[in-house]
Amino acid sequence: MKPDVKKIIITNLPYLLFVWLFGKMGEAWRLAAGADVSQKMLHFMDSLAAAFANGLPSFHPFDLCIGIGGAVLVRLAVYLKGKNAKKYRHGMEYGSARWGGPKDIAPYIDPVFENNILLTQTERLTMNG
Repeated sequence: MKPDVKKIIITNLPYLLFVWLFGKMGEAWRLAAGADVSQKMLHFMDSLAAAFANGLPSFHPFDLCIGIGGAVLVRLAVYLKGKNAKKYRHGMEYGSARWGGPKDIAPYIDPVFENNILLTQTERLTMNG
């Protein structure tokens, strides 16, 4: 097996647990007594015990669709969370900071000298938001 295929399989293997879990939820929904949504929601918790009584996955098409769909949604959420990770300096490596100069601190200095906090002899910051 190629290393890249092996890596893809290993990283996506935990999502089989979500296929099983959401499949059991689909099975519980299918086994819940009632003809409409409100009755099924009322009896859903009762049917969870029946669904999880057998540890084997259900191969009913509805249960498989719910299981695969739920796992895909979890995978999509993990992917989006990873892509939207906060990188405060986009495109730059962490630890590549530089020293600021007078022009960098200028927006944070109040023209009235008394409204500033002295940091050093040459730098000060405003107290007004």
